[in-house]
Amino acid sequence: MSQDLRRAFPRHRLDPIVQLLARTGITPNAITWTGCVLSGVAGGLVAMDAVALGGWVSLLAGGLDMFDGALARATNRATRFGALLDSTLDRYSEALILGGVLLYATARQDLTLTGLVFLAILGSLMVSYVKARAEGLGLTCDVGLFTRPERVVVLGLGLVTGWLLPAMIVMAVFTNITAAQRVLHVQRQLAQAGEGG
Repeated sequence: MSQDLRRAFPRHRLDPIVQLLARTGITPNAITWTGCVLSGVAGGLVAMDAVALGGWVSLLAGGLDMFDGALARATNRATRFGALLDSTLDRYSEALILGGVLLYATARQDLTLTGLVFLAILGSLMVSYVKARAEGLGLTCDVGLFTRPERVVVLGLGLVTGWLLPAMIVMAVFTNITAAQRVLHVQRQLAQAGEGG
């Protein structure tokens, strides 16, 4: 999904749910933690061969990720720690689900799927790392074909539909392409600022 499409998403349609959550008194951090726990459950289900059910739970966990930030803004609870916690648990969430897929693949001695999962994990980590490192250098790095929302949807649908191998091929290829896109984006910014490299 391009950044333009993501920005065009009608976020106001989430407002009724956000307002309902605000009235319950639940905190944004609680939603963040709940999503991470559900991701762990999803990974465990996949590892135990309940692949489709794990996929549904992973999509539910990913869906919660749309609400923690929106709730924080709506209730004036947005903090830097909350942003850090959200980013950190997002990484754990993704690793827990992919870890479940890795256990599923190794239990079946499926070397192709195992290798693809490893590449997907590597690519997902690098997509996030490059952005974090760039922002640490004072640069922007929101570009890329395959950011977290795309990964959540592709992985979840791959699990639900049973098309796990095609999903992992897409994950393995496009996460690493996205990491490379971000590195090149940072290089261009630095070149424009007169820094070589």
